[in-house]
Amino acid sequence: MAESDLSSPSLVDDLYFVLHDNVTGHPLLHSRLTGLALAGGVLGELMLAEHVALDFASNPERLYATVREATGDRLTRTVLGHVIAEPYHPVGTWLLFFARTIYADVTARMIAAKLLKPPVRHLLKQQPAAPADMNTAAWPLARLNLAVQRRTPPASGDCVLLGLLAAAGCAQRVLSEHDPRFVAAATAMLPVPLQRLIAQTKVAVGQAVISRR
Repeated sequence: MAESDLSSPSLVDDLYFVLHDNVTGHPLLHSRLTGLALAGGVLGELMLAEHVALDFASNPERLYATVREATGDRLTRTVLGHVIAEPYHPVGTWLLFFARTIYADVTARMIAAKLLKPPVRHLLKQQPAAPADMNTAAWPLARLNLAVQRRTPPASGDCVLLGLLAAAGCAQRVLSEHDPRFVAAATAMLPVPLQRLIAQTKVAVGQAVISRR
Protein backbone atom coordinates (compact mmCIF):
# COMPACT_ATOMS: atom_id res chain seq x y z
CA MET A 1 0.00 0.00 0.00
CA ALA A 2 1.32 3.43 -0.89
CA GLU A 3 2.80 5.55 1.88
CA SER A 4 0.82 8.52 0.55
CA ASP A 5 -1.33 9.55 -2.35
CA LEU A 6 -1.44 12.67 -4.48
CA SER A 7 -4.27 14.14 -2.40
CA SER A 8 -2.08 14.17 0.73
CA PRO A 9 -0.14 17.28 1.79
CA SER A 10 2.45 17.79 -0.91
CA LEU A 11 6.07 16.85 -0.28
CA VAL A 12 7.03 19.33 -3.00
CA ASP A 13 5.16 22.19 -1.30
CA ASP A 14 6.88 21.34 1.99
CA LEU A 15 10.26 21.33 0.24
CA TYR A 16 9.50 24.69 -1.37
CA PHE A 17 8.74 26.19 2.03
CA VAL A 18 11.95 24.81 3.53
CA LEU A 19 14.01 26.24 0.66
CA HIS A 20 12.58 29.75 1.09
CA ASP A 21 12.38 32.33 3.85
CA ASN A 22 9.08 31.74 5.65
CA VAL A 23 8.33 35.47 5.85
CA THR A 24 9.69 37.12 2.70
CA GLY A 25 9.65 34.14 0.36
CA HIS A 26 13.22 34.83 -0.75
CA PRO A 27 14.99 31.65 -1.95
CA LEU A 28 17.86 30.26 0.11
CA LEU A 29 19.54 28.50 -2.82
CA HIS A 30 20.56 29.36 -6.36
CA SER A 31 17.63 28.85 -8.73
CA ARG A 32 19.31 25.93 -10.57
CA LEU A 33 19.87 24.02 -7.36
CA THR A 34 16.36 24.80 -6.12
CA GLY A 35 14.97 23.53 -9.42
CA LEU A 36 16.86 20.25 -9.14
CA ALA A 37 15.76 19.76 -5.54
CA LEU A 38 12.12 20.43 -6.46
CA ALA A 39 12.40 18.07 -9.43
CA GLY A 40 13.63 15.41 -7.02
CA GLY A 41 10.72 16.29 -4.75
CA VAL A 42 8.03 15.82 -7.37
CA LEU A 43 9.52 12.48 -8.44
CA GLY A 44 9.78 11.47 -4.78
CA GLU A 45 6.14 12.38 -4.30
CA LEU A 46 5.18 10.14 -7.22
CA MET A 47 7.34 7.31 -5.85
CA LEU A 48 5.71 7.57 -2.42
CA ALA A 49 2.31 7.37 -4.15
CA GLU A 50 3.61 4.31 -6.07
CA HIS A 51 2.92 5.96 -9.41
CA VAL A 52 6.50 5.70 -10.67
CA ALA A 53 9.29 3.21 -9.99
CA LEU A 54 12.84 2.35 -11.02
CA ASP A 55 13.91 -0.41 -13.35
CA PHE A 56 17.05 -1.75 -11.66
CA ALA A 57 17.72 -4.17 -14.52
CA SER A 58 18.61 -1.28 -16.84
CA ASN A 59 21.91 0.58 -16.76
CA PRO A 60 21.54 3.38 -15.96
CA GLU A 61 18.38 2.77 -13.94
CA ARG A 62 15.37 4.07 -15.83
CA LEU A 63 12.23 5.60 -14.44
CA TYR A 64 8.87 4.21 -15.49
CA ALA A 65 5.23 4.76 -14.58
CA THR A 66 3.30 2.07 -12.72
CA VAL A 67 -0.07 3.55 -13.75
CA ARG A 68 -1.55 3.84 -17.21
CA GLU A 69 -3.14 7.25 -16.83
CA ALA A 70 -1.81 10.44 -15.28
CA THR A 71 -3.71 11.58 -12.20
CA GLY A 72 -3.43 14.34 -9.61
CA ASP A 73 -3.34 18.09 -10.09
CA ARG A 74 -2.02 19.81 -13.19
CA LEU A 75 1.61 19.63 -12.10
CA THR A 76 1.68 15.95 -11.16
CA ARG A 77 -0.41 15.03 -14.23
CA THR A 78 2.13 16.80 -16.45
CA VAL A 79 5.13 15.14 -14.81
CA LEU A 80 3.52 11.72 -14.76
CA GLY A 81 2.29 12.15 -18.33
CA HIS A 82 5.85 12.69 -19.54
CA VAL A 83 7.07 9.56 -17.76
CA ILE A 84 4.18 7.50 -19.14
CA ALA A 85 4.89 8.73 -22.67
CA GLU A 86 8.65 8.14 -22.53
CA PRO A 87 9.38 5.26 -20.12
CA TYR A 88 13.03 4.83 -21.03
CA HIS A 89 14.91 7.80 -19.59
CA PRO A 90 17.19 7.48 -16.53
CA VAL A 91 16.46 9.43 -13.36
CA GLY A 92 19.22 11.95 -14.05
CA THR A 93 17.69 12.89 -17.39
CA TRP A 94 14.28 13.46 -15.84
CA LEU A 95 15.76 15.58 -13.05
CA LEU A 96 17.41 17.89 -15.57
CA PHE A 97 14.30 18.00 -17.75
CA PHE A 98 11.83 18.83 -14.99
CA ALA A 99 14.23 21.24 -13.24
CA ARG A 100 13.90 23.65 -16.17
CA THR A 101 10.29 24.58 -15.39
CA ILE A 102 9.47 23.05 -12.00
CA TYR A 103 10.13 26.22 -9.99
CA ALA A 104 7.57 28.27 -11.91
CA ASP A 105 5.12 25.36 -11.94
CA VAL A 106 5.31 24.74 -8.19
CA THR A 107 5.07 28.46 -7.43
CA ALA A 108 1.97 28.79 -9.62
CA ARG A 109 0.34 25.76 -7.99
CA MET A 110 0.99 27.10 -4.50
CA ILE A 111 -0.37 30.54 -5.43
CA ALA A 112 -3.51 28.88 -6.81
CA ALA A 113 -3.84 26.89 -3.56
CA LYS A 114 -3.44 30.16 -1.60
CA LEU A 115 -0.29 28.87 0.09
CA LEU A 116 1.67 31.74 -1.48
CA LYS A 117 0.76 35.31 -2.22
CA PRO A 118 1.48 36.42 -5.80
CA PRO A 119 4.74 38.32 -6.36
CA VAL A 120 4.47 42.09 -6.09
CA ARG A 121 6.42 44.66 -8.08
CA HIS A 122 7.63 47.75 -6.21
CA LEU A 123 9.05 50.38 -8.55
CA LEU A 124 11.85 48.57 -10.39
CA LYS A 125 12.10 45.59 -8.03
CA GLN A 126 9.79 42.61 -7.85
CA GLN A 127 9.22 40.92 -4.50
CA PRO A 128 8.98 37.13 -4.75
CA ALA A 129 5.88 35.13 -3.94
CA ALA A 130 5.65 35.16 -0.14
CA PRO A 131 3.94 32.64 2.15
CA ALA A 132 0.28 33.41 2.80
CA ASP A 133 0.69 32.15 6.36
CA MET A 134 4.05 32.22 8.14
CA ASN A 135 3.16 29.35 10.50
CA THR A 136 2.16 27.08 7.61
CA ALA A 137 5.41 27.93 5.83
CA ALA A 138 7.52 27.34 8.95
CA TRP A 139 5.96 24.02 9.92
CA PRO A 140 7.81 21.65 7.53
CA LEU A 141 11.23 22.85 8.71
CA ALA A 142 10.09 22.90 12.34
CA ARG A 143 8.94 19.30 11.94
CA LEU A 144 12.33 18.27 10.56
CA ASN A 145 14.17 20.12 13.33
CA LEU A 146 12.09 18.38 15.97
CA ALA A 147 12.90 14.98 14.49
CA VAL A 148 16.63 15.75 14.49
CA GLN A 149 16.62 17.22 18.00
CA ARG A 150 14.63 14.33 19.49
CA ARG A 151 16.39 11.70 17.34
CA THR A 152 12.98 10.29 16.42
CA PRO A 153 12.58 8.41 13.12
CA PRO A 154 10.67 10.70 10.71
CA ALA A 155 7.84 9.62 8.45
CA SER A 156 8.88 8.54 4.96
CA GLY A 157 8.01 11.90 3.41
CA ASP A 158 10.19 13.74 5.91
CA CYS A 159 13.03 11.26 5.32
CA VAL A 160 12.83 12.22 1.64
CA LEU A 161 12.87 15.91 2.60
CA LEU A 162 15.97 15.44 4.73
CA GLY A 163 17.68 13.48 1.97
CA LEU A 164 16.90 16.10 -0.67
CA LEU A 165 18.13 18.91 1.58
CA ALA A 166 21.40 17.04 2.02
CA ALA A 167 21.55 16.35 -1.73
CA ALA A 168 21.05 20.04 -2.47
CA GLY A 169 23.86 20.91 -0.06
CA CYS A 170 21.72 23.06 2.22
CA ALA A 171 20.87 20.77 5.16
CA GLN A 172 23.54 22.40 7.31
CA ARG A 173 22.24 25.84 6.37
CA VAL A 174 18.54 25.33 7.09
CA LEU A 175 18.49 22.84 9.97
CA SER A 176 19.01 24.36 13.41
CA GLU A 177 20.98 21.29 14.48
CA HIS A 178 22.55 19.61 11.51
CA ASP A 179 23.42 15.98 12.25
CA PRO A 180 24.81 14.28 9.11
CA ARG A 181 24.62 10.84 10.72
CA PHE A 182 20.94 11.29 11.58
CA VAL A 183 20.16 12.52 8.05
CA ALA A 184 22.07 9.58 6.55
CA ALA A 185 20.23 7.15 8.84
CA ALA A 186 16.86 8.69 7.92
CA THR A 187 17.67 8.36 4.23
CA ALA A 188 18.75 4.74 4.73
CA MET A 189 15.28 3.99 6.13
CA LEU A 190 13.75 4.69 2.73
CA PRO A 191 13.07 2.10 0.04
CA VAL A 192 15.98 1.70 -2.36
CA PRO A 193 14.30 3.57 -5.27
CA LEU A 194 13.95 6.69 -3.11
CA GLN A 195 17.53 6.35 -1.92
CA ARG A 196 18.64 6.17 -5.54
CA LEU A 197 16.54 9.22 -6.43
CA ILE A 198 18.22 11.22 -3.65
CA ALA A 199 21.65 10.00 -4.75
CA GLN A 200 20.95 11.02 -8.35
CA THR A 201 19.72 14.42 -7.19
CA LYS A 202 23.00 14.89 -5.34
CA VAL A 203 24.93 14.01 -8.51
CA ALA A 204 22.89 16.48 -10.58
CA VAL A 205 23.42 19.23 -7.99
CA GLY A 206 27.14 18.54 -7.92
CA GLN A 207 27.36 18.78 -11.69
CA ALA A 208 25.37 22.02 -11.65
CA VAL A 209 27.73 23.53 -9.07
CA ILE A 210 30.80 22.51 -11.06
CA SER A 211 29.36 23.93 -14.31
CA ARG A 212 28.95 27.36 -12.67
CA ARG A 213 32.66 27.61 -11.79
